[in-house]
Order: sequence, then structure tokens, then C-alpha cells
Amino acid sequence: MPTLILSAKDLRSLYTVELGLAAVERAFRAHGLGESLMPPKVYLSLPAYDGDFRAMPAFLDGAAGVKWVNAHPRNPEKHGLPTVRALYILSDPDTASPLAILDGTLLTAWRTGAAGGVASKFLARKQPRTLGLVGCGVQARVLIDSHRALFGDSLELLLADTSEAAAKALQAEKGGRVVSTQEACGADIVCTATPARVPVVKREWFQPSAHINAMGADAPGKQELDARLLTEGRVFIDDTEQALHSGEVNVPLHDGRLRPEQIAGTLGEVVSGKKPGRTSDAEITVFDSTGLALQDVALARALYDAALARGLGQPFDIVGNG
Repeated sequence: MPTLILSAKDLRSLYTVELGLAAVERAFRAHGLGESLMPPKVYLSLPAYDGDFRAMPAFLDGAAGVKWVNAHPRNPEKHGLPTVRALYILSDPDTASPLAILDGTLLTAWRTGAAGGVASKFLARKQPRTLGLVGCGVQARVLIDSHRALFGDSLELLLADTSEAAAKALQAEKGGRVVSTQEACGADIVCTATPARVPVVKREWFQPSAHINAMGADAPGKQELDARLLTEGRVFIDDTEQALHSGEVNVPLHDGRLRPEQIAGTLGEVVSGKKPGRTSDAEITVFDSTGLALQDVALARALYDAALARGLGQPFDIVGNG
């Protein structure tokens, strides 16, 4: 079987928010049930080039794959290129044949937005009316899409960013109101998506019943939330090893302000029914997202299946059979 090349254009014609939400929820459930394989991320740090590469392998539901993704924060100013780009290779675990090569940049954005949506589905109060976005970049856009798909277009958007231009650009595209960070944190659901290394939000800005998706911390030393939100809230991580190393919890754990036993569990355990999520409307819940390779392989497989069904993509004989 030839390898299917799926470009960004192909993926945009195949993707729906509902497909992304279903794939990512399936990945969380499999993670919670122990029905998947996900070795730790491999980091290739290149300080001389102001960036790093990460290899993210995973196996789920009859498909294996690996994402090769970079993080080069100075790319926009140095080269006029995006900070993050990625390539995904999807393989048949039985024959080891490469099934597809996909644009992994869109894959990463979509599965990240879907992860926040799934977390809110299981951890937020029923019928939320407001969604606060702290950070108005690419992640904010996909987070808005996933939450609107789950909770309806009437969800009011409260948009905050250190760059007023970024907030206004998001407002022009998605609607909502540009507000202060403090006002955005007063929403029923709050998504933080910043590269911060010191907290950008304060505990007292949040409602007692808020749900928070902390999406920005994905490396040691990164931190977006006032640690009191973690010590006083009900905290769920996506993966224990990744979160302890590089998630929102990594700094307060290292500093001794948060104890491991204070973490309520993983989102996969909640999705699979092994642990309860929100236990009352009078508690703050927090989802600490580091990004799982399982989400990538689940969505890559769903997009590949959709491409086969619709006859999209370019087949190539890349590897020999002899």
C-alpha cells in the first residue's frame, strides 16, 4: 500500500471540530483504561539555534505514529516563520508500513483545542455561559471552536492578552469582548494559553465554581496560574510523567507548595469513569494540559480514515518492499 501524503489543504477539507473532539476523547479514555502505549517525549535541545525538537511516539486502537515537532520561539523575528511546526508519520503496526505523512502543525493545534473542550465537558459546571481566554493566539482560536461545538454559539467570549492587537484580531474573527485579564478570569470556563514562566492570573479573580484549562505550560519552569488555584482547587493532569516534569504543576511541586497527593487524578481516569470529576458547583477544577502523543495518533488515524473514504491525499511509494 502506498503512503498517503496529506497536506495542510487536505486536512482542512477533512477536519471537523466534532471529529477532533471524538478522537481526543477516545484517546483520553484509552489512556485512563491503560489501553494504549505512549513512551515519554524525547527532547533534542538546540540552544545554539534558540529552540528544540521533540519526538512523540504513541500506539492506540490499531495505529502507531510519531510526531516530530519543533519549538523555536524566535522563529518569527529571526526567519519570519512560525514558532511551532510539525510533521506526523502514521504507521500500520502489523506490517510496519507507513500509512500516511501528515501536516502535524494543524494536527497539534486541533488536538490541543479538542483536549480543552473534552476537559470542560467533564469538569466544568453544566450550561456554562461565559468563556474567558487569557492569551489570544492560535490556541485560543481552536479552544473557542471546541467549546462552541460543545456548549453552543451563545457562549460569551471574554478575550484578554498583553497585546491589545492580538485580542482585537481574535475579536474580529470570533466575536466576544476584549477585557482585562481579571475580567476574563471571572468566566465560568477560563482557558490560559500563554508561554508564561511566572503566574499571569490570581486566585481571587476566579469564581468558586470556575473550571480552568491551563494549556500553556509544556516545559520545566513554565507556570501560568497562581499556585493557590492548584492547592485550593481540584486538579487533573493529562499524564503523570509529563505533568510532573513540564506541566502547570511542575513549579509548585518543585517548590513544595503542592504535594503529589493533592492531584485528584488524570483526565483519562475521569473520562473512563474510574474517578469522579467535579463533585460540586462550589469547587474550582483545573485541567493541566501538556499535550499527549495519544491525542495526535488518535486524530491522525481519524483524518487518515476520512481521507481514504473521500479519496483525498497524494499516494506515494516512499519505502521499498524488497
